[in-house]
Amino acid sequence: MTYDERIQADYTGMQLTTGSHPMALLRHRLPGIWRAADLPKAKPGSIIRIAGNVICRQRPGTAKGVVFVSLEDETGISNAIVSSELFELQRLVITQEAFLIIEGKLQNIDNVIHVKARRIERLHHDSRVASPSYDFH
Repeated sequence: MTYDERIQADYTGMQLTTGSHPMALLRHRLPGIWRAADLPKAKPGSIIRIAGNVICRQRPGTAKGVVFVSLEDETGISNAIVSSELFELQRLVITQEAFLIIEGKLQNIDNVIHVKARRIERLHHDSRVASPSYDFH
């Protein structure tokens, strides 16, 4: 098996892999996309792009329609805040896609880092390597 085939077989059979994260297969075609582990080095207020496998979508009733999205890449987890307006505009992409690219303003308050989303798009990937997310619906 090739490396790609092994990861795909792991996800098909177990929904996880003991090898590298699926983002390792995609990273080479994502120039300019920040890794989760590198976010503490980014300048607060700067516009950055993050990407990864969606592991959680949350829309707490007390958040006035704001949606929180957690993306996992090969280095860790990055978090994004999606306004209710952007969520309504891109509801299907946000709720249906397993991998996303999110662009927005970096917020770092007391070492709690989020990206306030302003643009969201599907990250094309092999559908056999996505793990399921834990969602609000």
